[in-house]
Amino acid sequence: MGRDVAPATISGEDRRRYRDKVRACLDVLARMLGESQFDFQHPHIGLEIELNLIDSLGDPLMRNADVLKAIADPAWATELGQFNLEINIPPRELGGESTGELEAEVCDHLAHADARARELGGRLAMIGILPTLRRSDIGEETLSANARYKMLNDQIFAARGEEMQIAIDGPEALRMHTDSITPEAACTSVQFHLQVSPDEFGAYWNAAQAVSAAQVAMGANSPYLFGHRLWQETRITLFEQSTDTRPDELKAQGVRPRVWFGERWITSVFDLFEENTRYFPALLPLCDEEDPRAVLEEGGIPELGELTLHNGTIYRWNRPIYAVVKGRPHLRVENRVLPGGPSVADVIANGAFYYGVVRMLAEEERPVWTRMSFSAAEENLHRAARDGLEASLYWPGMGEVPASELVLKTLLPLAHEGLTRWGVEPSRRDRLLGIVERRCVTGQTGAAWQIGTVEAIEQSSGVSRHDALRVMTRAYVERMRDNAPVHTWPIGP
Repeated sequence: MGRDVAPATISGEDRRRYRDKVRACLDVLARMLGESQFDFQHPHIGLEIELNLIDSLGDPLMRNADVLKAIADPAWATELGQFNLEINIPPRELGGESTGELEAEVCDHLAHADARARELGGRLAMIGILPTLRRSDIGEETLSANARYKMLNDQIFAARGEEMQIAIDGPEALRMHTDSITPEAACTSVQFHLQVSPDEFGAYWNAAQAVSAAQVAMGANSPYLFGHRLWQETRITLFEQSTDTRPDELKAQGVRPRVWFGERWITSVFDLFEENTRYFPALLPLCDEEDPRAVLEEGGIPELGELTLHNGTIYRWNRPIYAVVKGRPHLRVENRVLPGGPSVADVIANGAFYYGVVRMLAEEERPVWTRMSFSAAEENLHRAARDGLEASLYWPGMGEVPASELVLKTLLPLAHEGLTRWGVEPSRRDRLLGIVERRCVTGQTGAAWQIGTVEAIEQSSGVSRHDALRVMTRAYVERMRDNAPVHTWPIGP
């Protein structure tokens, strides 16, 4: 969840002071890493899920504030658009008893929230991009009532100095301009958190980067945007474009984008925070009262507020997280590549695959990142987003192979062994990874189901594209509520 901020007018002095505070925080982080102050006894995982609100037709419902009030649960919060919500599931040990309860807990949370939304004429839809969104639904007036979002919007466009162009190829290519960041609200994702030790952070981050493409290929669930059929996981390129602070001239100069895969394998979490400080100007230059150096000198644990706020405005697909929990600092890898949905079972299966594979890749004697270029990993991600399970991905020792083959032959066996090492109970492990296996065997991801169902509706009834998307979305929500994995969903409404 993004940190809330108060409305403020930003001056040049604010920016200079903030830059100095960020650098001071970075120095303190370096000292803390050197002194081994980080808590790491039992690895914990966390889960955030972003969702959409729809009305009875399947169109976006702009009432997140009212629905939040009805839900009355601090685990829920707003997201960028008034049709977005987010839930933050409490962290738990990976491999402990509570891991097995995660799916049931998420289902219970969603059932409660959906019941409250229904009282207000709405439903929850856990889907990468809400298919029924129209361009008229996206504008500054649809931003949630949170000063953070308004300030982000103003600062991004102040940096650009011009409207933003969104250009996405695909079967029905899209070209448009926008004067706000609200197209980003179309992108709803799942974020998997994994607490790691400072010594292991580099290996786990590199592993997460390497496996990102496979995650996207088998988890694709965003084929439609503004009525156009585009990529299998259109959310990847839409998010990259809709928060881009760079006009064309800065792109040509090699200025880094705010939504970023990165540009190199790392050896330490410090590498990422240092890059953030060196390459990216502040979007929310708001200072805390804390003096991080003084806190550390006095034996305390600093919050490093400016560093973490700055980090939250740089949207790496695998983001480093520093946090202080119960008075102890810790580090997490936040994996952000996957869309929401289709079902809770699919989400938890995706998480099991991710946690299992990264454990094995991070512990390999000859790591995959020593055998694959960073640019190959980045190219894999965009191929997977375009073509889903049919994407051709590069993997050391295999060369160019279909994504489904890479998952089935190489990564799923790693995931099985990784979950065993984490201590996940075998029957739960086998059920969850079986969902991923059957998705790859059948080829039916959320994206494939959406495309097949829309085509079936259009061919059988001759309705308009938007009406077909409405029918499909309503059918999707009903199947989502039943919590059957997407590979079992029949094509059609």
